[in-house]
Amino acid sequence: MIQAALLSILLDEASVKSIHAALAARQVTCAQVVRHYLDRIDAYDDRGPTLHAIIAVNPRAMETAAQMDRLDAATRARRPLHCIPVVLKDNFHTAEMPTTGGSVTFARMQTPDDGFVVKRLREAGAIVIAKANLHELARSGTTVSSLGGQTRNPYDLTRTPGGSSGGTGAAIAANFGVLGTGSDTGQSIRSPSSANSLVGLRPTRGLVSRNGVMPFSTTQDEAGPITRSVEDAARMLDVMAGYDPGDPITAFSAGHVPATYTASLAANGLKGARIGLLTDFLGTEPIHQDVNRVVDDAVAKMTAMGATVVRVSIPDLDALTRGLSLMTFEFKAAFDRYLAGLGPAAPVKSLAEFLARGEFHPSMRRGLEADQQVVNGPSSPEYQQMINRRHVLRQAVMTVMAANKLDAILYPHQKRLVVPIGEDQADRNGVLGNSTGFPALTFPGGFSAPTATAPIGVPVGLELLGPEWSEATLFRLAYAFEQATHARKAPSITPSLK
Repeated sequence: MIQAALLSILLDEASVKSIHAALAARQVTCAQVVRHYLDRIDAYDDRGPTLHAIIAVNPRAMETAAQMDRLDAATRARRPLHCIPVVLKDNFHTAEMPTTGGSVTFARMQTPDDGFVVKRLREAGAIVIAKANLHELARSGTTVSSLGGQTRNPYDLTRTPGGSSGGTGAAIAANFGVLGTGSDTGQSIRSPSSANSLVGLRPTRGLVSRNGVMPFSTTQDEAGPITRSVEDAARMLDVMAGYDPGDPITAFSAGHVPATYTASLAANGLKGARIGLLTDFLGTEPIHQDVNRVVDDAVAKMTAMGATVVRVSIPDLDALTRGLSLMTFEFKAAFDRYLAGLGPAAPVKSLAEFLARGEFHPSMRRGLEADQQVVNGPSSPEYQQMINRRHVLRQAVMTVMAANKLDAILYPHQKRLVVPIGEDQADRNGVLGNSTGFPALTFPGGFSAPTATAPIGVPVGLELLGPEWSEATLFRLAYAFEQATHARKAPSITPSLK
């Protein structure tokens, strides 16, 4: 068995493949793998840099790991995520732990079953090690909640980790687990991926079930992976994708899920690719220059690897994307319907009752009160106009892709660095994914210059957007960039344990 002093070297920044290799070589046990990540949570979440990324650890994680150590080799080999610690955003239902949404009101809410994605992950052998903080009810982008407090960015403790899946983002960046789940209504998988030097996928609408995830917007909600590498995101999507009768929109995924997304991964995957750099999503002010330098460098590297990168613009994009969010129209009806479906497990029966209790972060009150005033919601003429405008945007995106013969569109996920704690998130570019239903993959592009509060700089995430069901292509392009650049760096604020 490997010496304890070498355990951190083996498991910090580990991948599914490297952990499986260590298990197969009997260098580690599953129990040692899980204990390592639990020790890191203990050292860095409520102590040390106090990231406040985790709401609760799974009290049965070590027991589950011990059970896995007793499985025979054939059983282990059949499980693609055998003994892989997963951090769940705490709006995913779990049968053995409360699902809180980061809210004091839901602090003890126990659902009887796992959500669809969680069930799939467990069947694949993954171990739920913890549930992560989020922006309360996943309603905004700075990851602060009444139950979990403010999560801090492990690269710069004065900054937010993005949001709303910022707890998952900070946790995976700081090596509290290997894989993470997020939900993305606006840009909530991709924002923390960008801010924490991670890979995050908002999948095509209908590819991954939302069944068993607290809702925000029936149309815009998506669930997806947050990982440290493109390969792990592909492995995770293999498990998560597919039809679920509990979420009828997933019926559209039939015939669009490959045997494995990892088949598309190739180190020369950028050779011959045509990528459109969307100039509309580049900032022009001094505050944008850190991000623009990373983008320019990435374009040069992609070109050197055989890609053709052309500068493109979508006519009237600002007008096309302005005010396209369906969240206010859909939240009240979706939330009330969700609470009704929980039956006796629900701590409140309606948004009105949730508001009346007042057990939420103060910053949420204005938005919640506005949503409560919505009367017609999805049946209003304004809503239908918004749906029509979203179709116009879809056409505009596909037109620029066809006209330029593009494999994908490239842009920074955020025009400026992720904001300091206390500020609202600004200059994010997630609207194309959440308003078209097209897949968008965020991946590490580089870092800003180091500062006193950011010892290795602040991460900058790049994003690739493609047509429906083009996840394999996006993985191929990002994987090639990742393998050539190794742009991800672990945060120095959460070093290996001694």
